[in-house]
Amino acid sequence: QVQLVESGGGLVQPGGSLRLSCAASGFTLDYYAIGWFRQAPGREREGVSCISNSGGSTYYTDSARGRFTISRDNAKNTVFLQMNSLKPEDTAVYYCADCTVVAGTYYYGMDYWGKGTLVTVSS
Repeated sequence: QVQLVESGGGLVQPGGSLRLSCAASGFTLDYYAIGWFRQAPGREREGVSCISNSGGSTYYTDSARGRFTISRDNAKNTVFLQMNSLKPEDTAVYYCADCTVVAGTYYYGMDYWGKGTLVTVSS
């Protein structure tokens, strides 16, 4: 059975940091580009970051660039998202999923996604 399981979310103050993990089972993660999208109440899903299957190419949405870093350890079948300098507007449920780029646009969760982990940034 294919599963993606997110962990590492929590409550942090503005300016704080969190490291999210995405662990895969039931398939070999290194076959896929994997990334993160997020969803907050009343807001549309937003793609955050994506990393190629080899780890050689990365993408970040403008709001994440310079603050977040995506990485992967294919030997451990895991993808990470290091989030620094967190802002209240980063508050959302974060999901890991497969990702791809078509005509310059990134898409998330076409085949696989997890149940999410909640990140809350508040004073």
